[in-house]
Amino acid sequence: MAEPLLQLDRVSKRFGGLLALDQVLFAAETGRITALIGPNGAGKTTLFSIITGFQRPTAGVVVYDGSDITGSSPHKLARRGLARTFQIVQPFARLTVRENIAVGSHLHCPARHDALAAAAKVAEAVGLGGQFDRPVEALTVAGRKRLELARALAIEPRLLLLDEVLAGLNPSEVRDMVPVIRAIADRGVTIVMIEHVMQAVISLAEHVFVLSQGRIIAEGSPQRIASDARVVEAYLGRGAAQRMTAGPAND
Repeated sequence: MAEPLLQLDRVSKRFGGLLALDQVLFAAETGRITALIGPNGAGKTTLFSIITGFQRPTAGVVVYDGSDITGSSPHKLARRGLARTFQIVQPFARLTVRENIAVGSHLHCPARHDALAAAAKVAEAVGLGGQFDRPVEALTVAGRKRLELARALAIEPRLLLLDEVLAGLNPSEVRDMVPVIRAIADRGVTIVMIEHVMQAVISLAEHVFVLSQGRIIAEGSPQRIASDARVVEAYLGRGAAQRMTAGPAND
């Protein structure tokens, strides 16, 4: 079994009187795709923000690649190979697709020419190869999602956190994105994904954690999660549970 690249030990986050995260234990093994699912308001994005340094936990420890990174700043974590996407895509509107991606490439390629060349390779990897020089405003919703993924990939991450990268896509667009994400993992990038699209979770994730009201209430394979009565009651519903129990769909 692979060693965890990321571990959270009893992480809690309080906003005034609201306990958003409560003693969360979580691990993502190196080279695997791990899913974090749960109802809206469960604390999933807050957890991502703590991992990536945008927020500090009230209590607990975040360990990445064997080192305590609790409270480290986002730019330092980016240099260590930790990247994330955001639910709300906010590209640089006046830049082209290639220039947007190159912003991340500059982390490892100080020269503009080199950063743009690296950005072109990333664009190809996510299916934006024919749209290098298009303005961002010309992209569809699916294109903007791919751009958000590309901007995170541009920093050459070892650990990639995907925050609902499939949200807003139609079923056909989701099917097209699943192999893109799988190919990233096949290159050795460890992925943690927050996702509500259960078919994608079934197709991609090897291990699933379920977060509800700030607490991890279950973990295991997609099929094991689907058979957990607490998860069905708190989040999945019987229809989604039956689809997960049936096993991975063809993509």
